[in-house]
Amino acid sequence: MLQASISVVIALLMGLLGVWYVLWQFKRVLSYEQGTDAMRAISEAIQEGAAAFLGREYRILAMFVAIVAVVIVVFLQWQTALSFILGATASAGAGYLGMYVAVRANVRTATAASHSLHEGLRVAFGSGAIMGMSVVSFSLIGMTVLYLLFSGSPHQLTYVTGFGFGASSIALFARVGGGIYTKAADVGADLVGKVEQGIPEDDPRNPAVIADNVGDNVGDVAGMGADLFESYSGSIIAAATLGATLANDVAPAFIGLPFLVAAVGILSSLFGIYMVIGEEWDKKAHAWLAAHPASWAPMALRVLTFLKQYVAQIDEKATLQELLTALRRSIWGASAVVLGLTLFAVLLSGVSFNYWLVILAGLIAGNAIAYVTEYYTSYTEKPTQGIAEATQTGAATTIIQGLAVGMMSTVLPVLIVAVAIMLSIWLGMKADGTLAAGLYAVALSGVGMLSTLGVTLATDAYGPVADNAGGIAEMSHLPHEVRLRTDALDSLGNTTAATGKGFAIGSAVLTALALLAAYVSAAQIDNLNLLSPTMLPGILIGAMLPYLFSALTMMAVGKAARQIVMEVRRQFREIPGLMEGTGKPDYKTCVGISAESALHEMILPGSLAVIVPLATGFVLGKVALAGLLIGATASGFLLAVMMANAGGAWDNAKKWIETGEFGGKGSDSHKAAVVGDTVGDPFKDTSGPALNILIKLMSIVSLVFASAFGSGWFNF
Repeated sequence: MLQASISVVIALLMGLLGVWYVLWQFKRVLSYEQGTDAMRAISEAIQEGAAAFLGREYRILAMFVAIVAVVIVVFLQWQTALSFILGATASAGAGYLGMYVAVRANVRTATAASHSLHEGLRVAFGSGAIMGMSVVSFSLIGMTVLYLLFSGSPHQLTYVTGFGFGASSIALFARVGGGIYTKAADVGADLVGKVEQGIPEDDPRNPAVIADNVGDNVGDVAGMGADLFESYSGSIIAAATLGATLANDVAPAFIGLPFLVAAVGILSSLFGIYMVIGEEWDKKAHAWLAAHPASWAPMALRVLTFLKQYVAQIDEKATLQELLTALRRSIWGASAVVLGLTLFAVLLSGVSFNYWLVILAGLIAGNAIAYVTEYYTSYTEKPTQGIAEATQTGAATTIIQGLAVGMMSTVLPVLIVAVAIMLSIWLGMKADGTLAAGLYAVALSGVGMLSTLGVTLATDAYGPVADNAGGIAEMSHLPHEVRLRTDALDSLGNTTAATGKGFAIGSAVLTALALLAAYVSAAQIDNLNLLSPTMLPGILIGAMLPYLFSALTMMAVGKAARQIVMEVRRQFREIPGLMEGTGKPDYKTCVGISAESALHEMILPGSLAVIVPLATGFVLGKVALAGLLIGATASGFLLAVMMANAGGAWDNAKKWIETGEFGGKGSDSHKAAVVGDTVGDPFKDTSGPALNILIKLMSIVSLVFASAFGSGWFNF
């Protein structure tokens, strides 16, 4: 039986391998051409705005982290506070690195798209690969270092749980703050530019266009990176924590297994990335093998050739559908590799074969949710095309149809997750005969679902880079075919981003359930009675929270967007020659409005996720808090799926019309679709994605403070 410490060391080594790849890919992406002086000037403006916002946001978050760390020291231990600070720092670092690369890859992607669609994807996907691998590597390194640092302490995993708390805290604020910024700018730019003035998207005459491009990076890159860093860390912590509750003689293997699965996931993700952009690796490998004609070299060449034929890497004449197929194949290929390697890991750990089946169930569930999400959001499928058809009768029917599609899209993900949970519990109980083993299996299923995050996040994170590249192409007046290529990459990115959100939401439910089980154990709750005086009120409060949270974030976007709309209208009205192209817009004012609004409005919804569970635990007691977590997980899951899929479908319905359907750009149908898209923007990029962080953050806050809660102020 493999000891936990050995599995953790292997995971640490794989994390370091991932960091090496990040550095290599970073150098590679920055080596591409940056284009003309005009393109560089636009890119530098985006860089400046993104860096300024993140700098101010992180200063606010540093104060929050310091306050919470003091609270942890007072109520718990300094070790947990140290882990909390490290988790927050690593999460912020992963998000910042992704943003830093993205704002430099955008101009390089626009230049590469001048040559071919293939080259544009190669640069943008390389940027996304840096984001994906930095998230999984930073997370693994942070958790494994803490585990080894506190080795021998009976509270070892309790301390490491603080790492997840820190990651979740930063993720929520980064997602909410970045989401408010990006969608306020996007909505403001679209409503005045596209609808009122009738000018194209990313037109340089639009004063909000730079704020919109900055928002793509601080919301969809930095915010998303911190979001999935938290998902990945939380799933491993939940599984390891539950593994420690099993019988003492097998606990070390169960603690180490999720780290081992994550470790082999890094290797699998590298293979998936190779399937998309591995052409240069092939050339270098063939050259090296030719220069070192050892007896094994011919066999190595044959293996390499076979792999290349299998992965069918994209070529310079690839169509959009072929690019989508290549991205899908990279995820499937990585999933196949991770299954093979985790089988070896399970056998090496000495645990039941059933736990490999659990990992298989998680991967299948993740890919199934991704497929369902793609079906409901891709403009090649009937649901999104139905929204486009509804635009012929105006904005109202567009919104009605989009809401209906979003609600309908919740059915299959719920059934998929429900089957994965039941199957995992059954397999775990068949293996070790206890409900605790079944709940551990649920947590391990979540680790399996996110094991290929390095490549799934890469397919998601490249989308904002392509979107920015399109803006740079438009503003620097590159040939029309360049904008067509970047639009194609952006549309492809919308589909892959939607599937990435599906993975994140599905894993959030599995992780939240596992954290709930760990909380019940840590709080020493013997049983949960639905009819107990505080249980049902707790469930109702928990079910309400995602709606309150979504309302606050939606209103924040609306408030900031109104300010930008008024400012853009003022500039079109007061700046001479702006519409004619002879006047110069004031971009900085719109950037400032978005930044101020986002930083101010993110505080209340972000604080709710920490304050409400603590208040419930101390005032109503630990049983009421368990009810709160159940209610929040159930309603948050449904609301998150509905909002993410409705928003993605509205967006792609607009893009389908822009291909020439129902009158194309500028038609009444297009104007109705733009209204639907602006409603969907905060759905899919602010409120929806933040909900999966909300339910996990509340769960992990409850777990960290479990020992401090009692029966509450009301003694029934």
